Amino acid sequence: MELEALRQHSNEHENIQATFIEAEKRAQATELRYTKLKEKHAELVSSHAELLRKSADTVKMLSASQQTQEEVARTKQQLNFEVERVRQDADMKLEEQKFEMDKLRHELEERRAEMLRVQNSLQSNEREGEKLSGSLEALREEKEALARLASEREVQLSSLQQAAQLQQTSLQQERERSARELSDLQGKLQEKLSREEQLQQKLLEEQFVLLQGTVTEAESIIQDAVAKLDDPLHIRCTSSPDYLVNRAEATLGSIDKVKQGHTNYLKNMGDASRLLRAVTQFSHFASDTIVNGSATAHMAPTDHADRLTESCRNCASQSLKFLRELKAKATLQGADPAATRIVVQQILRLGQELRPKGLDIRQEELGDLVDKEMAATSAAIEEAVRRIDDMMNKARTDTTGVKLEVSERILNCCTDLMKAIHNLVLASTELQKEIVEGGRGAATVKEFYARNSRWTEGLISASKAVGWGATQLVESADKVVLHTGKYEELIVCSHEIAASTAQLVAASKVKADPSSMKLITLQQASRHVNEMTANVVASTKTGREQMEEKCTMDFSGLSLIKLKREEMESQVKVLELETLLESERVRLGELRKKHYVLAGVPLDQVAEGNGFTNTPPPLSPKPTKPPIMKKPAVAQKPNIPPKSTFR
Repeated sequence: MELEALRQHSNEHENIQATFIEAEKRAQATELRYTKLKEKHAELVSSHAELLRKSADTVKMLSASQQTQEEVARTKQQLNFEVERVRQDADMKLEEQKFEMDKLRHELEERRAEMLRVQNSLQSNEREGEKLSGSLEALREEKEALARLASEREVQLSSLQQAAQLQQTSLQQERERSARELSDLQGKLQEKLSREEQLQQKLLEEQFVLLQGTVTEAESIIQDAVAKLDDPLHIRCTSSPDYLVNRAEATLGSIDKVKQGHTNYLKNMGDASRLLRAVTQFSHFASDTIVNGSATAHMAPTDHADRLTESCRNCASQSLKFLRELKAKATLQGADPAATRIVVQQILRLGQELRPKGLDIRQEELGDLVDKEMAATSAAIEEAVRRIDDMMNKARTDTTGVKLEVSERILNCCTDLMKAIHNLVLASTELQKEIVEGGRGAATVKEFYARNSRWTEGLISASKAVGWGATQLVESADKVVLHTGKYEELIVCSHEIAASTAQLVAASKVKADPSSMKLITLQQASRHVNEMTANVVASTKTGREQMEEKCTMDFSGLSLIKLKREEMESQVKVLELETLLESERVRLGELRKKHYVLAGVPLDQVAEGNGFTNTPPPLSPKPTKPPIMKKPAVAQKPNIPPKSTFR
């Protein structure tokens, strides 16, 4: 390839030399033309001189002859015109020749420069050609070595071809053996595929059997709920519209899950797990809605009660219809819980209509009321501590001995209880701030409280209860210290304090993060309040025992008949007190039920008999002082009610 390139360069050099020779020839021709033009110019100059001489002769002849003057003048003018024209033509041709000469001279210089470059390139190519010649000799030697190596490789190739033939023969045998094994494996694979198809079909059947079993159980659950609608024992059960609304909303959510599970099951009938879970949840929620709808109807007006009961029956019938469609293969594809959803939505609307209308406080005021109630609670506790200190100083001034000792012990325990409640309120306030900051997002604090109005109302109610309980405890302690009150009243107030603080803790932590350090602080403060409440109860009982007069029972002077009469009178008194205790307990339950009705919220959980709910009263339109709710004095520990349910 390098030799070929060198040859091409040589050809190009020859072409350039030929071009250069041609350019020299053209230059010589141009020089020849220039010489001819120069000679022509000399002839013109000589003819011009001759004409000038003739003009001079003519002038002489004019002086001699006046007659021919005009002719001579005309001739002279003609000659001058001809001379001028010839001179202009000569000058123009001379300029053209000069321009052509300059152009040819410039081209000649360019050709000479190009020729020098070509000569230099030719010299470098000659040097490269010498180098390539040396390389060519080396390549020839290498070619000979490669030829010898190729002959050796041919010998090796022949031996390898023989080995390859042997290998191919063995490979052909191995291929035949593999083909036989492959045919055997394909047969086994077909058997396995057929078995897998059988197992898949069995799996589908088992999944459908599971679905049928789950649907059957769901039908029994709903049928049991429908049976309670006509059960005479169920007439005494009641429920609240709020709880019914909660159950209806949960049922609507379970219907969505059932629909999604049904869609997934139709796409993959080998996995019915999601549909089974959804159907189970739906049956429980639907039965719960039916039962609570009937229980709510027992306390509703006649018109709403009839519509609610009828909607519960329709819900049961539509649910059973949908479950029957799920249980049959023919109707499985078209099963749709839309009719059930419509009936549940009717129950939800009826529950919302039955909600109490007494909560007239605008939601935008809830945020302000929370802060106001918490501040009022703190102020009430601080006022209670101040009044206890005043009572302590007054008792030290007016009483001595055992009375002073009992008063100091009770008031000290009350002071410790007030401090513990104050710490609890502070911990609850800090936890509420954390809940609001963590849950409100881009909304304002008031918007967060308005969006969670039920939780906010419970929080406000709990704060009111704590402040009122602290005030009642101070008043009861004042009466006990002045010996105008009862020790039992102080014990009941202590129980109410424990219940109110438990209500505040439940209201505070219902939306809190379980791992929050402020929640742990609140729980520790709650336990401390319970301990201080127990101390108040214990010190009150001890003081009562110390202040009561102990009369010794001397029966030595009584006869058998008098002892028998005293025994009978004691038994009659015991029976009277037991009857009075039972009637007071019934009265207490009715008072609490009436308390919640007046507070504006119906009962959430009511026992079958004369039970009472443990849900705290929500915020009323105008805060009123709740009545004193006495508990039996036989309790030995603070009666902390179960955790209330807040939404």
